[in-house]
Amino acid sequence: MAHNLTQCRLLISKAVTAGAKALFLPEASDYIASSPAETISLAVPTSKSPFVRGLQHEASKHGLAINVGIHEPAEGGKRVKNTLIWIDEEGEIVHHYQKLHLFDVDIPDGPVLKESDSVEPGSALVPPFSTALGVVGLMICFDLRFPMLSTRLRDLGAQVLTYPSAFTVPT
Repeated sequence: MAHNLTQCRLLISKAVTAGAKALFLPEASDYIASSPAETISLAVPTSKSPFVRGLQHEASKHGLAINVGIHEPAEGGKRVKNTLIWIDEEGEIVHHYQKLHLFDVDIPDGPVLKESDSVEPGSALVPPFSTALGVVGLMICFDLRFPMLSTRLRDLGAQVLTYPSAFTVPT
């Protein structure tokens, strides 16, 4: 995670130099583990995550909002939450969205990916919220395949829709 935070800090620096008002980072920016068990073992609450706390510091230091995908532990310790957080310009986490639709695929003669084995699905959309860029609606990756989510967010006033992703090469 320290390496990923270093990479994010480089992107933050570039965004600030370019005059960006917000930085949108990918799904699972904190880490991609080699197994579901490792994914679960690495998850820590946002309040204790050096990765998240580092991004909060950078957001506050530079006055830059940051949208980033992270892992959070789920109740019971047997799964994680695939979460998207919005860190405002003061470094506060002001919005959380938990991925609703999990990606399960079995590619013939290819990989078997079952997000549902280790990820707890979310249960609700987060209402769109105002930012310096306009009104933002949050979704993650595979949620893209379900157009009613984006339609609903648009109906609620969203002007910008996010779909940060961490797709694999074969998918």
